[in-house]
Amino acid sequence: MIDGSFRFIVDATAGAARAGVFTTPHGSVDTPAFMAVGTLATVKTLDPRELREAGCGMILANAYHLHLRPGENVVRKMGGLHRFMAWDGPILTDSGGFQVFSLETLRQISEEGVEFRSHVDGSQRNFTPESVIDLQIALGADVMMQLDHVIPGKSDFETARDASERSVRWLERSRTHLGSRGWEIENRESGIGNRRTLDTGRFFAPPIPLIPDSRFPIPDPTPQALFPIVQGGIHSTLRESAARTIVSMADWAGYGIGGLSVGEAKPDMYAMIEVADSVLPRNRPRYLMGVGFPEDLIEGARRGVDLFDCVAPTRMGRTGTAFTSHGRVNVRNTALREDAGPLDAHCDCSTCTRFSRSYIRHLFVSDEVLGLRLLSLHNVHFLVSLMRSARAAIIDSTFEQWSQDWLGRYHSRPMPVQ
Repeated sequence: MIDGSFRFIVDATAGAARAGVFTTPHGSVDTPAFMAVGTLATVKTLDPRELREAGCGMILANAYHLHLRPGENVVRKMGGLHRFMAWDGPILTDSGGFQVFSLETLRQISEEGVEFRSHVDGSQRNFTPESVIDLQIALGADVMMQLDHVIPGKSDFETARDASERSVRWLERSRTHLGSRGWEIENRESGIGNRRTLDTGRFFAPPIPLIPDSRFPIPDPTPQALFPIVQGGIHSTLRESAARTIVSMADWAGYGIGGLSVGEAKPDMYAMIEVADSVLPRNRPRYLMGVGFPEDLIEGARRGVDLFDCVAPTRMGRTGTAFTSHGRVNVRNTALREDAGPLDAHCDCSTCTRFSRSYIRHLFVSDEVLGLRLLSLHNVHFLVSLMRSARAAIIDSTFEQWSQDWLGRYHSRPMPVQ
């Protein structure tokens, strides 16, 4: 066990799939689980209470975007992310590596870090492994991710090796910097073979200078966990090498699997998840970064993934696309104009239990904001509920048949999608 504040217990397995519980200082998360993305400290159009009612256990915010607006020091002065956005559950912050590297013409990569221009105001910025750690300490999320080097999914071997090895070097710098900031590190038996490792322990952020507000108690400093990220493109030898090196460095509280769902074919993505599963410790949670389509969640869970995140449910919800148990549906389709049925008869979200397809279509063709909210809520609920069902099937020893049946129905697509 890393620390009393961070635990991962596996309750049941089905092949590589696991039903577990990931405990953090702000609560526990039943896994496998989908984390709704609150990029700018908000899951777009949705209130935190609605997220709780939808079953969300953990959400994600983005360090890059919060650095630009409103700035990590503002969030810190407001009491940290949990207090700032009125969410009392676990939060994970992405380091912003994907966002920075996706800027292409606006950034320059070196061994030191990344120089980039803000997409908001064009100002020159700089991210290093160390500065990203400081940024995330200021934000105060339960789990923070290392700065990593993200590349396109179909990158050649040499490009992928360069990015993967740089990510490992940046991880070592991140860990060293945490030690200099007060991270409690001690030698211990890791339980992985006979090797001795460093326990990542826990880090208590310095006291937060707060603007007085009688509505909220002054929070105590709480531990934060750093997750490393396994890179390597679609090259199995690179993925395996990176994973083994990262595991040998420390007994981390959990592991990220990055650089997937960025242009590679799905079979390649699934193969890389299998490589990670074969190396990463089974007593720690695995987080597949940026993956959130229904079929990919099930395929990922089948291969040992515990946590997922993606902007797709709210982004697609705002453009009129819904996830359903029979595939995606474009709610603007004229075939839904006089359809009195729910968006998805298998869904128990408040959108599906209260409103018809006809009404939701009306909202979208009339440019009513409520439509964006209802569809975003449905999509998030759909993915959260999907992982809850997967967990139940793992515990009931029916996961393999359940997943085959679900995917077969989902890909049959009898409902209109245009």
